[in-house]
Amino acid sequence: MQPERPIDRLLRIMAKLRDPDGGCPWDLEQDFSTIAPYTIEEAYEVADAIDRGDLRALKDELGDLLLQVVFHAQMAREQGAFGFDDVAEAISEKMVRRHPHVFGDASFADAEEQTLNWEQIKRAEREAAGEADTSALAGISRGLPEWQRAVKLQSRAARAGFDWPGPEPVIAKLHEEIEEVRAEFARGDVAANRERLEDEIGDLLFVAANLARHARVDVGAALRRANLKFERRFRAMEQLAEADGTPLPTLDLAAQEGYWERAKRRERGQPD
Repeated sequence: MQPERPIDRLLRIMAKLRDPDGGCPWDLEQDFSTIAPYTIEEAYEVADAIDRGDLRALKDELGDLLLQVVFHAQMAREQGAFGFDDVAEAISEKMVRRHPHVFGDASFADAEEQTLNWEQIKRAEREAAGEADTSALAGISRGLPEWQRAVKLQSRAARAGFDWPGPEPVIAKLHEEIEEVRAEFARGDVAANRERLEDEIGDLLFVAANLARHARVDVGAALRRANLKFERRFRAMEQLAEADGTPLPTLDLAAQEGYWERAKRRERGQPD
């Protein structure tokens, strides 16, 4: 008797969890929309484990992410739509179709040429599926995190030739957008001006994402690094203040900024 494959065991466990006769009440209550946020969260936790270089955590987080795929596939199977094997077969066919230079006779001069071919194949797939949108921006999911969607929109537009030639004009545009945000704040009533501020700050963030794209920097990775840096330094501020017998929340902003500078110096190995 062949031992049960790990993936088959996982599929069996998921089916049992969703079994109306003896399954888990929480799992039975879920549907695609309620599980979707967990799927997104698990993908971010995979990225976090990679950022930390923690391979043990990466193994666990990849398992959590795989469970999300299995969960969605089980719910679809219950509706008679598709199952896990259909998901695996569909992505296998797609990978073969989109890599003719690996699984066929095609050849490309470089990665850029291969990427253009990838986009052409995706466009042909959309047309075959009956999609009428022929824009260069067609097929960019609205379900992506907005920073990621911004970069994809910019990249697609760039392939059509609509792009700045380098980072300098992007930096100039960034300064222009900052001044427009400043002007909106100068109007005074932030609450009454919320919509215009949202519009101008959105423009500012869009240009910042474009600058990251020109630098070939992943926006999500850069922001995660900034978040980690802020968290690390703020926690150090709290510890320094506590050691001085002055809890951070009791201090005014000038004193807190003093601890911020001390935390930065310590991080850099400089004396207080």
